[in-house]
Formats: sequence, structure tokens, C-alpha cells
Amino acid sequence: MAQQIQPIFILPEGSQRTTGKTAQHANIMAAKAVSDTVRTTLGPKGMDKMLVDNLGDIVITNDGVTILEEMNVEHPAAKMIVEVAKTQEDEIGDGTTTAVVIAGELLKKAEDLLDQDVHPTLIVRGYRMASEKALEILNSIAESISEKDVDVLEKIAMTAMTGKGAEKAKEHLSKLAVRAVKDVADSANGKLSVNKDNIKIEKKVGGAVEDTELVEGIILDKEKVHPSMPDSAKAAKVALLDVAIEIKSTETEAKIQLTDPNQLQGFIEMEEKLIRDKVEKVARSGANVVFCQKGIDDLAQHFMAKKGMYAARRVSKSDMEKLARATGGKIVTSLDDLSASDLGFAGVVEAKKVGDEDMTFVRDCKNAKAVTILVRGGTEHVVAEVKRAVEDAIGDVASALASGKVVSGAGATEIELALQLRRYAESLSGREQLAVNSFAEAIEIIPRTLAENSGLDPIDILTELKSQHDKGRKWAGIDVFTGKIMDAWKEGVIEPLKVKTQAVSSASEVAGMILRIDDVIASGKSESRGPGMPPGGPEGMGDY
Repeated sequence: MAQQIQPIFILPEGSQRTTGKTAQHANIMAAKAVSDTVRTTLGPKGMDKMLVDNLGDIVITNDGVTILEEMNVEHPAAKMIVEVAKTQEDEIGDGTTTAVVIAGELLKKAEDLLDQDVHPTLIVRGYRMASEKALEILNSIAESISEKDVDVLEKIAMTAMTGKGAEKAKEHLSKLAVRAVKDVADSANGKLSVNKDNIKIEKKVGGAVEDTELVEGIILDKEKVHPSMPDSAKAAKVALLDVAIEIKSTETEAKIQLTDPNQLQGFIEMEEKLIRDKVEKVARSGANVVFCQKGIDDLAQHFMAKKGMYAARRVSKSDMEKLARATGGKIVTSLDDLSASDLGFAGVVEAKKVGDEDMTFVRDCKNAKAVTILVRGGTEHVVAEVKRAVEDAIGDVASALASGKVVSGAGATEIELALQLRRYAESLSGREQLAVNSFAEAIEIIPRTLAENSGLDPIDILTELKSQHDKGRKWAGIDVFTGKIMDAWKEGVIEPLKVKTQAVSSASEVAGMILRIDDVIASGKSESRGPGMPPGGPEGMGDY
């Protein structure tokens, strides 16, 4: 009698396991689904998505990373694609949709090769070779720019905002973005670096998008602490204090026993004197504006108002640091050490009502190294989308200045890249040639999508584009408004080189990682079984 072999289970009950081609196809399907979600948002004629969360809050946007973050993607392979968008956002701030769409298309092309029995590691190797070559090609075709090329920088900002909610005011907003980036740029060893954190973007509902303004200084979401204080201070000498202007309570619980009413009076007078001394120390430094990171006592507010000072309290640490960069002042942690040399300068500090909120404007700072853009718009959703567009523009301009290299958009760069990658593929002999060719085809998804989203025939457009590039017109791109081929550089469709290089490298890396997976093991959800439940959960108990 044949011996029955007992099956061996090495995984806990409830685990799911997918192996081989099934696992690869499932992962690729998930990645393609993510890519297809954002694909329709690409380009000047891309559409927007409305995302509603479980609380009913609405986000309307065509910003790739915002869409993917709001979607709460669950599938593990799809999450890896979302990571590509997040990396792109953190590195540059724009090009998130491009990166995700390329990643999805690379996997789609790889699927065709897998069906032809090309081994995944061969595809991954070919993709890595193509990616390295692509970065080399992109660097060779890029044009150099510097901070003096204001016109080109403004075109970069406009390109970033085209197709977003801010488009109707893009000329105005692009000028603000370029000015803001140039204000906060630091030069070291002949290289420019821009810390985008020094550009604060405040949004307030009300007015029109065109009312958005750049303040050479900081806007604080704070009101003056005392109604008797002046509404504005001209030629402001600003003290930045990281110390409370109030009586410190004791560390441990303390009891003070007073046996005589006169003692109480003396005690109150003593407290008053201490606070008056603190205010006097601030006044002696010559300050007429005080921003305090901690509290300001009611009595201190009264004394400051009497001296004609303007003060705001509980200013956040990040805002204090920005104020220091904007006014040139130093943050002081001891009132005894406060001197005139620690004070910052601002042309004017004023209290203003924006919408229904009281705010403090610190403007006209000399050589401000921190600035604020106040974004306005008709509704909360409009303001939020304009803010995202301005962030993209700032990211692009900062990236272009930091690397000093730009390329043109409108699909021109991708077609040129694909053309040169195909030439490179011809020089290869192994099966990697197939993967490099697939990589070149995948890159063409960008101009193809631009054409599709604009209602144009992608086949006609791509063949026309390729013929123009074959003739040596490296900046020939799609004019989505006329359906014709244009010189994208002359038409001012310009993007930083870093947007392209980052998108290509991170998309190929994640595609390679997903292709190497041939086994997906998902552990069972243990929390679904209560204590004492039989295997299989409640269903295993039968009907009683």
C-alpha cells in the first residue's frame, strides 16, 4: 500500500503566497494601475482628480504625488510606485506624474519581454544599462543657464504651472517664484544652493489668484498681544527672544505664607518690578518690535504698549528661524545678553487683517534670506491647488539654478532620448539589446500621453516628432494647443534637467526591483481571530 505523504505547511495559517509568473504579473498589474490613475493628469491639457476622504474632506488636484498620497494605496507593489513619486517630490518638487508614468510603462514593456521568456535578471540588467546611458544622454543634450537668465527661469516656472489651477495667473506667479528663489539663494564655492524651507507659502481664502503677493520678509499667523500697541512700526528694530517675559514659576510646588497684608502688597510690587525690569532690558537694546517664542505676561504687555512697542508671542521655532534669516537678527535666550547688535531690521512691521484673520507682516527687510508668498484665491480648494502649483514652480526654479542645466519639455527631451537609446541598443549584442529597446519605447510614453490627453492622434504625432528629431531638431516637441510640432525651446517650454534625470533613474530602479520579485508571501491577519477561536475563525465553528 502506497504511503501517503503528509503535506508540510511552513507558513502560518491564513498566509497568502503567489509565486513565479503569477506574482510578477500581479505586481506589474498593480504598478500599471497606479500609473494609469495619474496618467490623465499629465500635460497642459491634463484633467484633475477629486479625492474625497472618509471625513468628507475634498482635494481637487492634478499633482501626481498629492493624488497618490490621498488615495491610501494598499497593494505592496503599488506602494513602491508611490514611493517613486514621493522621492521625486522631495528631491525636486515637480515631475511626480512623469516619474510614475515612466515606471508603469517600463513594467508594461518588461511584461512583453517576460512573455517572450526573457529572464527577469536580463531585463533588469538591460534597464540598468539603458538608465545609465539615458543619464549620460540627458546631460549631453542639456543647455546651461545661470541666475542671470531671468527670462529662462520665468519660463521654467510657467512650464511647471501650466495645466494646473494657477494657469490663468502663471505670468504673475512665475515672476514671484523666480524672485523668491533668487532672494533666498546662497552662493558657496561658486555654486548656488536654495533651501526651499526659507520660502514660506501662506494661503488665505479671499481675493483672486492675481492678488497673490511676495513679501520680502515673513508673514506670521499672529496678532499683536495688546490692543494699545501701535498697528505698525516703521524702520523696525526687531528683537527675537527665546525667553519668556513673565515671572518663572518654581520648579517644585512651593507655598508662600504671608502673615501681614503689607507683605502681600510688597510681594505684588516685587513681581511688578521684576517684569518692569525685563521690559526695560528689552527697551534698552533699542528694540521697538519683539517676537517672543514663549509667553509674555499681561503686565509686560501693558508696559510694552506704554513704550510704543509692537509684540507677538508664542511664535513657532521655525518662524523664529525664518525671522532671523529675513531681518538679520539673532535669537537671544537671555534678556541680560540682549544688545543692539542682536537686533534685526525690517522696513515695516504691521498688523493686517487678511480675510477674517489678524496677521503680522514683517516686510521690506534688507537682503532678506527668507521670504513669504501669500497665496490668494476664491475658495479653499483653489488656494490649495495654487499653493501646490507655486511649490512646483519654486522647486523647478531652485533645481535649475542648483544644477545650472535645463532641457525643454513638450515631449522633446523624451523623443530625443529614445532616439539616442535606440542607437545605443544597436551597439549591444546580447539579449540586453531587447531590454534597452523596450526602455526607449517606454520613455516615449510621455509624448504619447501628452498627445492623448490633448485629444490628438498619438501615432501621427509620434511619427512626425521622430522624423523631426531624425533631422537633428533636438527640441522639436508637441504644441498641444494647435496639434502641430513646435520648437519647444523657442516657445518657452523649459524644465530643469534634474526633473528628467531623477524621474528616469528612480523609475528604472523601482521597475528593476519589482521585476526581481518572483514570490510574494503575505502573512495572515492574526488579529481577526479572537481568543479561543478555532482555526479558520468564526466560520470554522459551524452553525449553532
